[in-house]
Amino acid sequence: MTTAAEWGQPAKLEPLQGDERFVGLDASVLDFWRFALSDLRMNNARGYFAEYLVSRALGVDVVRVEWDDVDVIWGTVKIEVKSSAFVQSWPQQGPSKITFGNLRGRRWDTVEGRASEATYKADVYVFAWQTTLDPNAYAPLDVGAWSFHVLSRRRLDQLGVKSISLSRLESLGSAVTYPALCAAIVAAASEQGSVDTNEE
Repeated sequence: MTTAAEWGQPAKLEPLQGDERFVGLDASVLDFWRFALSDLRMNNARGYFAEYLVSRALGVDVVRVEWDDVDVIWGTVKIEVKSSAFVQSWPQQGPSKITFGNLRGRRWDTVEGRASEATYKADVYVFAWQTTLDPNAYAPLDVGAWSFHVLSRRRLDQLGVKSISLSRLESLGSAVTYPALCAAIVAAASEQGSVDTNEE
């Protein structure tokens, strides 16, 4: 039996490639991914994909950590990614209203545990949404169908909001397309005073 003293940092696992086979099951990891993540309109899958887009835009090549305090770490810049879409994976009477919630959270680490007060935890916040309005035209692999608003924590502090609507974001400034996302994050990080990205 494992004692409390033997618990701690879990062993690092190599990223799966997809062709690995399960033991005791006639299936591969790719079969499981196809089962769990085939529909990128699903809330969880869409959120993972938005984080992936941000990571790729910044050249961050690490595997997503489910329990991390923020979604993407770029050098010393902590980034929170919020995602939404007009079109969902379930039947709708019309497009969803886009609002990004849970902007504040209680910080957590393995030593101190959960903080008592909810705050803005990241330096930069990326609000990503899939812009397609016609359910029949939804192209889940088209990165050009995404738009992004980027705000620094300082800006959110000034607003003092726990959630923010797309219309409010649009009143604060223009959205950017994916090719301009990296530059928008750099600008927000500079505004926040967090610009050490460890870039060469």
